[in-house]
Amino acid sequence: MSGWFVEPAYAGLDDFTSLDSVFAIEGKRLTRDPLSEVVLIERDGVRYYVKRYWDAGKGLRHYIGRPRVKAEWQNLKYFAKWGIPTAPIVAYGLERRAGSFVRGALITRELENTADLAALARHDDPRLRDPRWVDVVSRQLARATRTLHDHHFTHNDLKWRNLLVDDREQLFLIDCPTGAFWWGPLLRRRITKDLACLDKVAKYTLTRSQRLRFYLQYRGREHLSASDKRRIRQIVGYFEGRE
Repeated sequence: MSGWFVEPAYAGLDDFTSLDSVFAIEGKRLTRDPLSEVVLIERDGVRYYVKRYWDAGKGLRHYIGRPRVKAEWQNLKYFAKWGIPTAPIVAYGLERRAGSFVRGALITRELENTADLAALARHDDPRLRDPRWVDVVSRQLARATRTLHDHHFTHNDLKWRNLLVDDREQLFLIDCPTGAFWWGPLLRRRITKDLACLDKVAKYTLTRSQRLRFYLQYRGREHLSASDKRRIRQIVGYFEGRE
């Protein structure tokens, strides 16, 4: 599949009309790696994140399977379909030549007045010491995480840096190029990883009671079962020896 798609509300922005114009955009570079870069731009008072890929990912992704850029926009669309707040997609697409991935891009609109939870933790933000605020965000995160897992989908990078909260206490999930559907033992393993990623920062930032309350919110229970206790041990031990 090759093609470029712009959401109708943004069709009037000249920079977004084609992959050529998107790859010619100059802006503030935020990140760069061997596969991609993210550039921040502003048009008519609105800021946009332009993510440009020049590599599909590892191995056979060049020829079969989903390139990372396609996985990213499809996963954000899944989030929106399942009622999980996420970054609004503005434009997306990719180019193939002789069946091989050449390049692709995804443009999202900025979520205004947001901060990621990892940044709040690094700066010891007072909101993280407010039990009411933590509970409001915890419930949203538990509901969103459970929704993913109920669809047999795992984020695979469910870290605090990919969780944004705005000034109205609304939570958003972003940046999910490696999320995928799983079944059976593989799904259970990936679910444990998602929960362990969340707890990796939580164990240094939140109280034990708040961490336990999040898990119970995620499970929709008032008390832990024997299987819950086994999973919690798996979550806590997931990154042992790897940090």
